[in-house]
Amino acid sequence: MAALLVVLLAFPFAVGVVSYLVPVRVSKVLAPVSGAVAFALSIALVPAVLTHGHITAGSELRVDSLSVVFLIATSFLYLATAIFSAGYLHLDSGPAGARYGRRFYAGLNVFCWAMLAAPLVSGLALLWVAIEVTTVVSALLVAIDDTETATEAAWKYVLIASMGLGISLLATIVLYYAGTSVFGAGYDLSYAKMLAAGHHLPPEVLRLAFVLAVLGYGTKMGLVPVHTWLPDAHSEAPTPVSALLSGALLATSFYAILRYYQITAAAIGSVFPRNVLLVFGLASLLLAALYLLRQRDIKRMLAYSSIEHMGVLAIGVSFGVTLAFIGVLLHVLAHAAAKGTAFFGAGSVVRKFGTKDMALVRGGVGALPWSGSMLVAAVLALSAMPPFGLFRSEFLIVSGGLSDPRYAVAAVLVVLVTLAFVGLGWSTTQTMLTTGPADAALAAAPHATPHTPHAPHAPHAPHAAVVSSRVRKGEVSPWIVLAMALGIAALVLLGVHLPADLSRLLDHAAHELRTP
Repeated sequence: MAALLVVLLAFPFAVGVVSYLVPVRVSKVLAPVSGAVAFALSIALVPAVLTHGHITAGSELRVDSLSVVFLIATSFLYLATAIFSAGYLHLDSGPAGARYGRRFYAGLNVFCWAMLAAPLVSGLALLWVAIEVTTVVSALLVAIDDTETATEAAWKYVLIASMGLGISLLATIVLYYAGTSVFGAGYDLSYAKMLAAGHHLPPEVLRLAFVLAVLGYGTKMGLVPVHTWLPDAHSEAPTPVSALLSGALLATSFYAILRYYQITAAAIGSVFPRNVLLVFGLASLLLAALYLLRQRDIKRMLAYSSIEHMGVLAIGVSFGVTLAFIGVLLHVLAHAAAKGTAFFGAGSVVRKFGTKDMALVRGGVGALPWSGSMLVAAVLALSAMPPFGLFRSEFLIVSGGLSDPRYAVAAVLVVLVTLAFVGLGWSTTQTMLTTGPADAALAAAPHATPHTPHAPHAPHAPHAAVVSSRVRKGEVSPWIVLAMALGIAALVLLGVHLPADLSRLLDHAAHELRTP
């Protein structure tokens, strides 16, 4: 089993290097193969961690049930995004198109490799390094279209994320300092060692380290008030990158916060870290719900939906009960599938209509019978509607919250999630289910400009009626439909019937978070 960890770490990186050297047509095949291998290896780890508790490879690699949950989420989205990219990218036949394709696929695979590395490493220092690598690679991918807005979004992302990672590095140093009182000046920051130290660590130093970790890694997770990079980066990045940013990168940063939560709760109890997460979670959920009521950019709308769901995760952990923890971990899996599928659908709409402005798009389901319908289903899933996995996960979180003495928080959670549903549902209904071009859309946005990915905005774009009337019925690519179908199938599976091993995995991981 140790060999599986090494292969899981090495294979995506090797594919990323090869993708920069081979023709794009080869990379289109290699990326889904790498995603499938990563997903298969992640699934193969489940029985082993259920039997042995954890698996190690040397002193640097270690996985337990909590790690494997995040590996499954990231590797599944890796596979689906690689399939989607094969249908989404329309490259020029000349040298510029080949250069773009090589950079894109190399970046895509290395980005996914770094996100897989984070749950694989055994300690907090290596975890910080892995998340730092995700920042560098993803910033290059955000800017890859080389437009003014994409470059601006990438710079904003780099500046804010670097600030956050600087704070999280300080959290790592502070926690290391706390450990010197037990282990001396020289030791490694492995999770097992820090958890074993437990009550011997100085409480005030641990409190400081946890707050710094939430602020630092919360920047990459998209928690308010350190979320401001997220809407711009998600909106301006190529759609496959947006899907990975939202469905996998935010979850990876959340994983880092959970590791700090484990250590802090084991040493001083869970009350303080739970209260910190509650404050950040409520602020994130409130802001996202309000912003979702007034979005016109389809990708920006999904970005604020990601902030909403990160708030739900933080609030779920703040309840501090096993049932809520199970819901939180299921939410990580379901959100990866739902948000990936939603971004894939948004990419199909942008390709079809040539614009991200939802006021200029009408009759989306009529123009895109398969991907349009699945986009609506993905939005319903993000709104926690049955029979999808996010309904099940939020039901578990709320049920756990109602068992907490602060049950009013669970009621606030339900109200804010319902408010977010109104914003998501209204915008999506108007865009996808309204038939034909709408005069109301034209009146609302007479000067809006459709946008084609990888190209600058046109100076004299057609108005809403012309945009909708020129669109012919038919899918952009069968690969897009296949990627979305995988996501919908996963959401139904998670909502209707969890596989027995997966259910046990979530239960084990939840108890790891509860371990004193």
